[in-house]
Amino acid sequence: MTTPTAAPTEVAGGRFDRHERLTLAVASLATLATFLDTTILFVAFPDISSTFSDATPSTLSWVLNAYTIVFAALLIPAGKIADRVGHRRAFLAGSTLFTAASMACGLAPTVETLIGFRILQAAGAAILIPASLALVMHAFPRERVPHAVAIWGAAGGVAGALGPTLGSAIIETLDWRWAFFINLPIGLFTVIAGRTHLRESRDPTTRIPSMIGVVLIIVAAGALSYGVVDSDRYGWGSTHTLTALAIGALALALFVVAQRSTDAPVLDLELFAIGNFRWGTISSFVFGFAFSAMFFGSILFLTNVWNYSILAAGFAVAPGPAFVALISPRMGKLAGVIGQRPIILAGGLFYAAGGLWRVIMLGAQGNYWIDYLPSMILTGLGVAFCIPQLSSVVAQALPPNRIGVGGAAMQAVRQLGGTFGVAFTIALLAGTTGLDGLLGAFNRVWWTIVIGGCIVSLLALPLRTGRRASPVTPVEVGA
Repeated sequence: MTTPTAAPTEVAGGRFDRHERLTLAVASLATLATFLDTTILFVAFPDISSTFSDATPSTLSWVLNAYTIVFAALLIPAGKIADRVGHRRAFLAGSTLFTAASMACGLAPTVETLIGFRILQAAGAAILIPASLALVMHAFPRERVPHAVAIWGAAGGVAGALGPTLGSAIIETLDWRWAFFINLPIGLFTVIAGRTHLRESRDPTTRIPSMIGVVLIIVAAGALSYGVVDSDRYGWGSTHTLTALAIGALALALFVVAQRSTDAPVLDLELFAIGNFRWGTISSFVFGFAFSAMFFGSILFLTNVWNYSILAAGFAVAPGPAFVALISPRMGKLAGVIGQRPIILAGGLFYAAGGLWRVIMLGAQGNYWIDYLPSMILTGLGVAFCIPQLSSVVAQALPPNRIGVGGAAMQAVRQLGGTFGVAFTIALLAGTTGLDGLLGAFNRVWWTIVIGGCIVSLLALPLRTGRRASPVTPVEVGA
């Protein structure tokens, strides 16, 4: 189907025509909804626990963990399948599944059915995320790709930071079921608009990945995540945790061996020979780790040390996502001129400065405007500079027929980093007694932000970006 063209509209970073605007809007909204669900339930969790009060804490924890683990595990094979069957087709299927599963989660009568529908919701998200990135990449000419991918990436960054704020407002005014129902209007829009305006793109030479590889990557991601997220319950040195981590490591090693010996790999390991892909993906893991430690630690600090309500804590962190939404698109325009490397380097330093501010200023009592708000502005700048540009630099480094699977690999790694960041934060805070012990534990969380930001800046140094970046051109783009 050919979409009618309209006069292009002047926007920051170039002139976007109607097809480009609609593709970016649909893809970004879908990304916003899916990444929002990775964080919004942290503040909804107490209400869910009250509703299903007969469930054990271990069972309830899987309302959170099942989504993150399945999402991360399926992203890579889903990206490969999207390259083969078509990005538009995969996007619409994923959006439909995610929306239907969101409604089912909101209506779930038991905690077991809620966990089951969360798994389906994660599967839908894993399908649509790599497809949405590929659709954006194919919709824009090379010179506007950094700006477009920055906007798409900003949607994920805003969603991750916005989750606690929006979640607290929903829980305070409605109940936890509306944390899922808010996905319905966005999902309906993306499906309807996607069917009308998106153009198909695919690589017919891509082979459907071997099921052995798919199973191994799911087992590896699931076992490693399970070991980390339950480490606060069993302890890092426990047989339970070490067994889970060992199974995950073994499955990962077998996955690497299997990928080298099959003609239909889930992930082309040769992609890691591309410098920008390798360093950008590692940076995404580190930043995902530090990002989760930052926002999860923020909510816990405000509610447990400064005794804020959930609603007040949610709005206290709101300036961070506001800065992300305001600044990210402008960074995309700048990246088209100077490249992503200096922006990522500066973003990591901003992020580290935000953590250092907390180490110096945050105590048992404090003034929000002086002691806390500056750190939110600094970390917000770090998110705005880093997350969209890391997505952009990785996407631009990929061959045209590997955009889906390569983008999925980076997103999966970031999600796993976020899972580990949350688990690490819980581990640092577990077992603390007294106010002094709690403050000391939070200081260790803030130092995690400092170290993470500095590492991201260091990893930006080997990136090769700017006007010399390799062009990315679409293949078999259908009308």
